[in-house]
Amino acid sequence: MRVLFFNRALRILLWTNALILMAGAMFGPIYAIFVEKIGGNLMDASFAWGIFAVSAGITTFISGYFSDRMKESELLVVAGYAIMGIGFVGYLFVGSVIALFIVEAIIGVGEAIFSPSFDSLYSRHLDGHRSGSQWGAWESMYYFVMTVGAVTGGYIANHFGFNVLFTIMAVLCFFSALYIYKLPRRVL
Repeated sequence: MRVLFFNRALRILLWTNALILMAGAMFGPIYAIFVEKIGGNLMDASFAWGIFAVSAGITTFISGYFSDRMKESELLVVAGYAIMGIGFVGYLFVGSVIALFIVEAIIGVGEAIFSPSFDSLYSRHLDGHRSGSQWGAWESMYYFVMTVGAVTGGYIANHFGFNVLFTIMAVLCFFSALYIYKLPRRVL
């Protein structure tokens, strides 16, 4: 299998998205522990996740509409990554279940803003003869990043606490957003 079957745009999209996925994966497996720590229970964790999903579901449709109409749709990727980073910073200030619901809605909106534009950009840069392999690379990266993120997040939270974890998650998002923003527009 040829490793160099990615053009520059795909490599950038894969690496920056890997950081975003890593940020989310770092918290996923230990989410319920955090909810309990702020005084919530399993139903609160479930409602919070549901709020994330509903806000993402509603916003995704709208974001996809705007993505099709924007000349520089990579700016929606930047905005989504940055909003997710803001949401992860918001976890630092969560002291109640209601605050958690608000943060989950923010993160859901952030994810929904970047997802359609990311998919569109990724698709635009595919080599038609290798699109299956190139989408397969994204899918494979997703699972490997989830693995590393889950273990890393548990380690960081266990040894350094949730605040350090949330800070690292936010930094990963902000770095990805800034990197894409600073790219010359012709790259993506």
